[in-house]
Amino acid sequence: MLEVNIHNLKLKNPVMTASGTFGYGEEFADFIDINRLGGIIVKGTTGSHREGNPYPRMAETPSGMLNAVGLQNVGVDAFCSNIYPRIRHFDTNIIVNVSGSTIDEYCETASKINALDNIPAIELNISCPNVKKGGMGFGTNADMAAQVVSEVRKVYSKTLIVKLTPNVTNIVEIAQAVEGAGADSVSLINTMLGMAVDVERRKPVLSTITGGLSGAAVKPVAVRMVWQVSKAVKIPVIGLGGISSAYDALEFLMAGATAVEIGTANFIDPTVTIKVIEGIQEYLDRHNIADIHDIIGII
Repeated sequence: MLEVNIHNLKLKNPVMTASGTFGYGEEFADFIDINRLGGIIVKGTTGSHREGNPYPRMAETPSGMLNAVGLQNVGVDAFCSNIYPRIRHFDTNIIVNVSGSTIDEYCETASKINALDNIPAIELNISCPNVKKGGMGFGTNADMAAQVVSEVRKVYSKTLIVKLTPNVTNIVEIAQAVEGAGADSVSLINTMLGMAVDVERRKPVLSTITGGLSGAAVKPVAVRMVWQVSKAVKIPVIGLGGISSAYDALEFLMAGATAVEIGTANFIDPTVTIKVIEGIQEYLDRHNIADIHDIIGII
């Protein structure tokens, strides 16, 4: 059995997509059956339209990539009126990643998403390193993290997942703070702050100088943080960071994650999510494990 629960959210299997790497789901519909996924987390959504950062804003790095897209999106009103009607038919959990520059923007966006019948959860992004205001600023301080979660909790009644940044000294402290403020789950990790230099031009590769590092390079850090947080909170933990195979996903599950998100690997192989689902099932069958819960948190 692959079914898992994230608070009131029932997932067919523990495999979801990470925000910003899967568009709104429809972009991948030609490659996979979206309905087979445990859930899709659509790209970051803010109170108003954003163009994001200037180009260049992506760069390949050893075992990973840097991005500084900067939450380019159409804004919550356009999402609700134009995009939601196109994706609401998916027979899987559609989760909206919500971000903002101020607490009021977080609350306004979350409130509008709350009114959409076929969106059972949001992922509150307090951890984006690629925006000048808000984003990671809320996620690096326990008091600020708790404050934004507490205010969003007042206007959002469904499953509230909070996405955490690894760019902190003590991620357990942040996780416990958002749990106390009303989070139903935490997802971790978001990208790690990194930088690349073009030595021929003698300039940073990215227009923003620094950006978020993702991919295989961050996986050991992500697994460690998931293990630490899962031991310290009572709410479900969702693990992400460098997952590109069933074995990667199983590492996170055994370290304490109830579910996982696949991000950068979607750019390399648009069918990777289905391969991971099938690989997890094959592993359970081969080891005569009937229920995935028998391995969750086994480490």
